Amino acid sequence: MAKRDFYEVLGLQKGASDAEIKNAYRKLAKKYHPDLNPGDKEAEKMFKDLGEAYETLSDPQKKARYDQFGHEDPAAGFGGGYSGGFSGGFGGFGFESVINDLFGFGGGAQQSSGPSRGADLRYSLTLNFEEAVFGAKKEFSITRDENCPTCSGSGAKPGSAVETCPICHGSGQVTQLQNTVLGQMRTTRPCTHCRGEGKIIKEPCTACSGRGTLRRNRSISVTIPPGIDEGQMLPLRGQGEPGKKGGPAGDLYVAVSVRPHKGFTREGQTLYSAKTISFAEATLGAEISIPVLKGEPVKEQIGEGTQPGAVIRVKEQGVPSLRGGRRGDLMVTLNVEVPKRLTEAQKQALRVFDESMGGRGASAGDTKRQKGWFAKP
Repeated sequence: MAKRDFYEVLGLQKGASDAEIKNAYRKLAKKYHPDLNPGDKEAEKMFKDLGEAYETLSDPQKKARYDQFGHEDPAAGFGGGYSGGFSGGFGGFGFESVINDLFGFGGGAQQSSGPSRGADLRYSLTLNFEEAVFGAKKEFSITRDENCPTCSGSGAKPGSAVETCPICHGSGQVTQLQNTVLGQMRTTRPCTHCRGEGKIIKEPCTACSGRGTLRRNRSISVTIPPGIDEGQMLPLRGQGEPGKKGGPAGDLYVAVSVRPHKGFTREGQTLYSAKTISFAEATLGAEISIPVLKGEPVKEQIGEGTQPGAVIRVKEQGVPSLRGGRRGDLMVTLNVEVPKRLTEAQKQALRVFDESMGGRGASAGDTKRQKGWFAKP
């Protein structure tokens, strides 16, 4: 079954403010809370849908990705299912933590005692117009946390003992029951004794000072697919921050921006340009040469009496599709050049031509041909 739009779940329109999102969730979460609707499966499902929607839309980065891609994955040809999970928790963030955050139960977000996924990173990459259209291989540098090679990310000095926390017994969490206006709530918070790690390190690693990670500058290579456009993102799986307690690394999202081109503009797969032709070419028709974005110019035939502003289509000289298949077209607007300096002989030839078309040289009685090409209105 298709997943419902998150804004629809909260009863909002796309573009709702942070305050509107929070207020809508607060109101509906109270209405559908399972403690107030015991045994009501529909209310339970709605409560989960609300938590899922709020979890994404209350986070600026997740909200921006959702607004752009919805429930689809930017990695799968910009049209497949999102494997990172707009629908599920990011980093162990669950529905109880949403309630805690909004209503003040427990004083903090729940922290998972098991392995957790690393944080996602974002990098802004600027491409030339041609690189976006035809694809390219790019390299850039980022600074990120990486697992300490000395302690393999444990934070403990190699060979030293790591003790289980005596307060949370290795879970990293402490749980308590609390009476609230919604009934008795079970809240979980990180253990303050071990800072949610579930272990006590007696001898910290000297290389990372017990953090388990070090800041490193890394060179990243990425293949830009042909046809990518302004504002789209490429996910590089596993290139984000390292996970905790053996969890997988996060992803690196490469956000693309494209420099403008002097001679071409783009809308989707269609390219647009302009070509100036002479008055004679427009009048008599001609074979003209059309510059294209890549390769030799293309020859196109224009007919007699071509008007200024006419548009000709050059097939398959546009932008390739990200999903493969037919390449887009090039649309060329024709501008007719009017000469600014003429010799006397040329002027006389135009006067003769104007007269032949019924211009100022036509007889006064010929009302059908008194206005020629060069006659004033």
